[in-house]
Amino acid sequence: MDFSGELVGRRTGLEWSPTRDGRTIERATPIEAAIGLSFDRRPHTVLMATPDDVEDLAIGFTLTEGVANFAEILDVTVEAAAEGILVDLRLSPSARARRIRPRTLEGRSSCGLCGVQRLADAVRPLPVVGSSRRFDPRAVQRAVAALGDRQPLGRLTRATHAAAFANADGELGLVREDVGRHNALDKLAGGLLRAGADPAGGFVVVTSRCSFEMVEKTARIGCPMIVAISAPTDLAIRKAEEAGITLVALARDDGHTVFSRAERLNPELLHVG
Repeated sequence: MDFSGELVGRRTGLEWSPTRDGRTIERATPIEAAIGLSFDRRPHTVLMATPDDVEDLAIGFTLTEGVANFAEILDVTVEAAAEGILVDLRLSPSARARRIRPRTLEGRSSCGLCGVQRLADAVRPLPVVGSSRRFDPRAVQRAVAALGDRQPLGRLTRATHAAAFANADGELGLVREDVGRHNALDKLAGGLLRAGADPAGGFVVVTSRCSFEMVEKTARIGCPMIVAISAPTDLAIRKAEEAGITLVALARDDGHTVFSRAERLNPELLHVG
């Protein structure tokens, strides 16, 4: 993927350390753009996101927000605008009839629930993922180890997150990057839908902490396990238990910790002290 121009800027800064005088450096910086999402030409929200894989982002957001399923998305149009990018999704009548969780603010790159108006809309019941798929803990380690080489934008800027889908053996398939961890996961969800992949046959890997919104999105994708590089929140663990999702976090080169539904990992290889 070529990052010259569209996705990366160049900025100078003054670097300082206790062992040397200040010096001017140049760094690559990821572009963050306003992505306006509308349904049937009715504005819904604005996401601050990396402006690539925008159609994946829109479709994934539609699924993980519970607005519509993939079959109910009839068409997607993407238009450039002076202020950013406009994406409109035309929905089937069955989807339009359902209540869409309203938002009144832009969705910042760090926030998965910006602008949601009611507490009941923020923490909603999740679908239960009933997959009986089992995984080997070594597959988790294999996926985590491979992810660094699949993040070209992250390696260049050190300022983005990634979300990836691994098969049962821990081999990475689709990978998406974005300045926002929620956006990266929505892009992954949209990419999986468009590719006709079976989310129940593998697991999600994210280069971030695991808050409950990441669990919510994983549940709506229909994936039985999420693996996070950083730590989970208490609510994320509770929601993962309720949704039947195995939550693995603190996944590093030297191991990982399973916080919910440990039975999905091979019990003969998983040692719980």
